[in-house]
Amino acid sequence: MATRIHPTAVIDPKAQLDNDVEIGPYVVIGEDVQIGAGTKVGPHCIIEFSTIGKNNWFTGAAYIGMPPQDYSYHGEHTRFTMGDNNIIREAVSLHRGSHATGLTSMGSGCMLMANSHLGHDCRVGDNVILVNSSAAAGHVHIGDRATISGLVGIHQFTRIGKFAMISGGGMANQDIIPYVIAQGDRAKPVGLNLVGLKRNGFSREAIKSVKHVFKTLFFRNLLLKDAIAKLRAENLPPEAALILAFCEGTRRGIARPRRNARELETGVND
Repeated sequence: MATRIHPTAVIDPKAQLDNDVEIGPYVVIGEDVQIGAGTKVGPHCIIEFSTIGKNNWFTGAAYIGMPPQDYSYHGEHTRFTMGDNNIIREAVSLHRGSHATGLTSMGSGCMLMANSHLGHDCRVGDNVILVNSSAAAGHVHIGDRATISGLVGIHQFTRIGKFAMISGGGMANQDIIPYVIAQGDRAKPVGLNLVGLKRNGFSREAIKSVKHVFKTLFFRNLLLKDAIAKLRAENLPPEAALILAFCEGTRRGIARPRRNARELETGVND
């Protein structure tokens, strides 16, 4: 099928639009844009300095590849990239990289709901969900299948681990380890995302190991470095060892359960 472009759209002559791309009314496709086959761009979107994969859907009024909100940025050539099969809803803003790294990237199969935002130099994995009005500041990393609920704010340079979930209104300023549910202002883990792990095919043995790591890190009265060293000496499966590698890579520190949290309340006592 041929590319379909609404007559009111404005397309840079050097833009590369693959087969079967649909461009809706009043869309602006600016400089240095590549869009893969099957992608649909709804009304009033602006896209520039971006590489967009296949079969993505922009419902409308999204702003993709906009300049970073960074005072030190002075027009350097930077980019935004995304994979395939993403859903980008109304008024989403996805900023391209700053001069620091040059790139903001997102994987495939993600859904970014209305008014959500990714700042410059973010790295977002596959199958990530950002619910309405959630926002990630610059240099945030979000792992595969993480869920960022509505009105969540993530501080710059913070990392959110794979399969983690941040509850609505949470404010994350330290790294959230994989597989947990975190909530609150200065979000802290309150338990494991057991439903998410089971839905994604984690075996009982893998979940048991993840529970063991969680308990050892946070409920055995050990310093984090000592807990990691203890766990490193064990024969952990890859799913559980991922948590240790995540902790060892922290720059902002690891969010820990609140001091008055009890193991019984974490959902990992079985």
